[in-house]
Amino acid sequence: MYTMKWKKSDLHQYVNAKEYVDTIIIPLIPFQLSNDSVLEKDAFQREVLVAFSYELEKELTGRVLLTPNYNYLKSSHKDQEIVRINSWIDDIEQQPFNHIFYVTFDSTWKKNEQGMRGTLLWLPGVSDGTLQSNEMHSIIRSNVEQVSELIRSYWKD
Repeated sequence: MYTMKWKKSDLHQYVNAKEYVDTIIIPLIPFQLSNDSVLEKDAFQREVLVAFSYELEKELTGRVLLTPNYNYLKSSHKDQEIVRINSWIDDIEQQPFNHIFYVTFDSTWKKNEQGMRGTLLWLPGVSDGTLQSNEMHSIIRSNVEQVSELIRSYWKD
């Protein structure tokens, strides 16, 4: 099996095996510099979500392609972001993907998920810690196991 992240060698493998890769994962990551009080928390959550996404892709190797992160301003209106996300999906749907999953710690997407083409997987955020700690690795691993089981349930349908 091989991993499929958004890099040249992985995309070469994807093109040669796309009939087996039917699922895409899009990490949704907020960004803002306007509020100093949450900069570190937001940066830490980004680090954790990226690590989680890589681990999830590795767990589901062979059937999943991990896109580049979808970055957006935290203060932006979600209805505008949904238009932008759906333009990504228009392009993605040119390939044979049957399942589209968004992963995020940002709970504000839940109120707008009906406009998204795909399945939103909201994870409770981690506000503090160290990415290298055993505890954080354990949290990420536990979330990967639960989410990968959920994604596999979609494959059975």
